[in-house]
Amino acid sequence: MTGAGGAFEAATGDGPPLPDPTADPAGAGRRAAEVRVAYEGLLQIRRLTNTAGGDPGAVPAPWERNQPVRAVALALEAAGVPPSALDAGGRRVRTGYRVGPGERPGQVRVEWLGPPGGGAAQEEDTALAECARALERLGWEALLYRGPRRRRHLEVEPIPAPG
Repeated sequence: MTGAGGAFEAATGDGPPLPDPTADPAGAGRRAAEVRVAYEGLLQIRRLTNTAGGDPGAVPAPWERNQPVRAVALALEAAGVPPSALDAGGRRVRTGYRVGPGERPGQVRVEWLGPPGGGAAQEEDTALAECARALERLGWEALLYRGPRRRRHLEVEPIPAPG
């Protein structure tokens, strides 16, 4: 979504629903273009800042390490994983990922959430595995944990920078 001041904000799963390609193809197309530009910008930042050797695209850049929730949300959205969403009353209305801060600084928590009775709990193993694969390709370590009420989540951290 375009946030305050017109700046792009990756979907964390705690915002309003993204445009539906069936109901709003123009809006969905604009959103896809915004995500593509933001993701290409992220890869360019990696090329310019990860100069210690190896593949500069294989590890998160300092910007990502300083804003891991935004970086992980962008990586998931760019990979085509759907975000969850909330309505104006704060009720969850779409099933998908939710990205938020982890328990430790620099750590991110990724959950698979949806509306009550929507089946998110039954999808979470497969969906979180897809999230982990998308993040690991970009240099994030994603470990699966079981939390309260036996719900699973990922704890995500950037792999150490080379050098």
